[in-house]
Amino acid sequence: MGFERARVESSAERLRDGRRRLNGRGTVVRGWEPAHLEMAEALREPPEDIAGVIARLKVLQQILDTLPPSPGNNRVAAFNSLYLTITEQVADHLRGPDVTDARWLEVLDVEFARLYFTALASWARPDGDTPDAWEVLFCRAHDGEVTALEAAVLGVNAHINHDLALALVATWRRLGYPGDGPQHPDYLVVNKIFYKHIPPLRRRFATAWQMQIDRCVGDLDDWTQRVLVRTTRAMAWEQAERLWELQDDKDDLARAHTVMDRVAAIAGETLLTGVGIVRVLWLTATAAVTRTWRRVRRRTKALSPAGAESASS
Repeated sequence: MGFERARVESSAERLRDGRRRLNGRGTVVRGWEPAHLEMAEALREPPEDIAGVIARLKVLQQILDTLPPSPGNNRVAAFNSLYLTITEQVADHLRGPDVTDARWLEVLDVEFARLYFTALASWARPDGDTPDAWEVLFCRAHDGEVTALEAAVLGVNAHINHDLALALVATWRRLGYPGDGPQHPDYLVVNKIFYKHIPPLRRRFATAWQMQIDRCVGDLDDWTQRVLVRTTRAMAWEQAERLWELQDDKDDLARAHTVMDRVAAIAGETLLTGVGIVRVLWLTATAAVTRTWRRVRRRTKALSPAGAESASS
């Protein structure tokens, strides 16, 4: 099937308009004040290996934790913390028995991280070309209405649904297209890391009402997140293969990239809208159950012998 330019451009326009309707925000304040200089210095040189990525993430964590709305509560810091944990686990697995081509997986991790660092650096510039997918999180960096868990998920959405395919293409350019080699099974090793560490990380960031839902659904949300990780990372590989086919046509490649970015952005905006609806429904249901339970308790107490004796005295 050929590349349908008109359809792609039309889709990009519709996605942009749809995201604007979902977002509904006014003027967006860019930058990392009051730590603009510290962020610029931390992002000045790209890391060359996974140890450099981890060191960079730790420096960024220290800086982000000082930013508004209050120490330790910046929403980008929530994602950075999760990303640091996952990256440390990937580093531990590089020399393990599950990985065949450790160099390939490390290069992928470095290219992947560089895209996040580039997005952070672009947000500091008034004319920075920040991907829409990352803007969904960055413009809410100070937003106390967005929970740490929601912010972390927004970052994961941008990093996997936008950055991962681009990181794969960059890795293939450096090391060659893998074809049927062992690199794809190595790629899937990271899925297992997500399966193991996302549930405790999710609970670490969860608010009280989110933990109530977590307890009610038991292991169901862990299972659905495993399916989501497997599906989104499989889609990223497929997107990378499509981008690889377009690499000789810069214009079509740019069009495909724009659509991919805007799909990820609208997914993030929709996620926030959906979470808001779930929160309202959950709190409404909890309040209704609480009121009913209190009425039942009062009625039971009134009908008990002690209650009746108290009423007659």
